[in-house]
Amino acid sequence: MAAGWALDLFRGRQTRAHGDIEIAIPTASFPEIRRRFSGYVFDAAGGGRLWEDARPEVLAAVHQTWLRDPATGNYLLDVFREPHDGDTWICRRDEGIRLPYRNIIHHTQDGIPYLAPELVLLFKAKHARRKDQADFDTTVPHMSPAQRETLAEQLERVHPGHPWIADL
Repeated sequence: MAAGWALDLFRGRQTRAHGDIEIAIPTASFPEIRRRFSGYVFDAAGGGRLWEDARPEVLAAVHQTWLRDPATGNYLLDVFREPHDGDTWICRRDEGIRLPYRNIIHHTQDGIPYLAPELVLLFKAKHARRKDQADFDTTVPHMSPAQRETLAEQLERVHPGHPWIADL
């Protein structure tokens, strides 16, 4: 799980309504997702544009893919295809940030995997919409000092001078 749901899994409860379900996967795992959802259509999204039933060259240019039910036209899942080098995740906003998957994927007591909160907040910092600020405000008190320090360092690197840095 990624984005807002990942933060709720980290906090142990749902804190707000979510418009969709987002997952993050290594780019190389996308063919497996396509096979598992063979009856659905994958549209690519990026830069305010949508490519229906995206071709491979479009998928290579953007990281976000929406799973659409062709019968209803409803979107059911948002898939972030993440750059990686084997078992190492590579931050798409700064390729110098590289972390082993074993360090960034946490699990609930029920075994549901979710992205580390410091990385979720790093991505939310780009736009810092009202819901992103609320996610920051309700998540940071639950983070360890090491997680806060990591987030502050990554924010300084990816979004220098971001207002959240002072709050960490």
